Amino acid sequence: MTQRPDILCIGSALWDIIGRASVHMRAGADMPGRIERLPGGVAMNIAMTLRRFGLRPAILTALGRDSQGSDLIRAAEVLGIDCSYLYRSDDLPTDRYMAIEGANGLIAAIADAHSLEAAGDKILTPLSDGRLGSESAPWAGPIALDGNLTEALLSQIARSPLFAKSDLRVAPASPGKAERLMPLLGDGKATLYLNLEEAGILCQRNFESAAEAASDLLERGARRVLVTDGGKAAADGCAASGGVISAAPPAVLVTRVTGAGDTFMAAHLVAEQRDATREEALDRALRAAARYVSGELAT
Repeated sequence: MTQRPDILCIGSALWDIIGRASVHMRAGADMPGRIERLPGGVAMNIAMTLRRFGLRPAILTALGRDSQGSDLIRAAEVLGIDCSYLYRSDDLPTDRYMAIEGANGLIAAIADAHSLEAAGDKILTPLSDGRLGSESAPWAGPIALDGNLTEALLSQIARSPLFAKSDLRVAPASPGKAERLMPLLGDGKATLYLNLEEAGILCQRNFESAAEAASDLLERGARRVLVTDGGKAAADGCAASGGVISAAPPAVLVTRVTGAGDTFMAAHLVAEQRDATREEALDRALRAAARYVSGELAT
């Protein structure tokens, strides 16, 4: 690809191995269903959604120099994602994610993202060597960043001049990694996308609503935060634009959940890139996520 990307997606790109059953499941259940292998990872999911919305994303990640890594690059390039800036390791395998979903949502999941963590700041090299930016001329566009990076690397990003001019949008990889975002909570330049559980982990308390969580996060120094709560009202908290607003998503039949938060984030980012108001961007993101979980493509 020769065109400069519109947005950078930094973080995990891996194979999603998803087993889905059409019935309610509990721990230990053994049910018939379907198993798929799909391009996934937070950064990859966001990039795929951004591409469907017409943007040109490039992904900065770590893949193994193995057949799974080569397959993933080919699959991403077919979808229109620029893979020319990613890091390939000779001694690390391509990461994978495995999940089981039932009609009642996610039952269990395991994320094997150790290679991304081991690669560290090697994935950021294009931002410093002149290909996408440098310390004297940092990348000035939007960046979607995911919490699969280590806390040390996220702390480095929070302080780095390479990100001084970027519109940094950040999502945790999972509730178990939400605490990694703490260095970005009060850095003054990041917009955080969280679900209610992740917001509670960051604040070390339980919340009754997304609006309550967004308000608390602003009090703790967040510049901007979006909090979702499944089928309940979501909230957008912005320190510079009048506090917290909220809206409820459309009611839909849930057929899948893995990737819904990434779809919400991508749709919200695109809406704001197209000069939507806060209310319009929140509504469009909720509708896109609802279409996704109902089984439609979010467009």
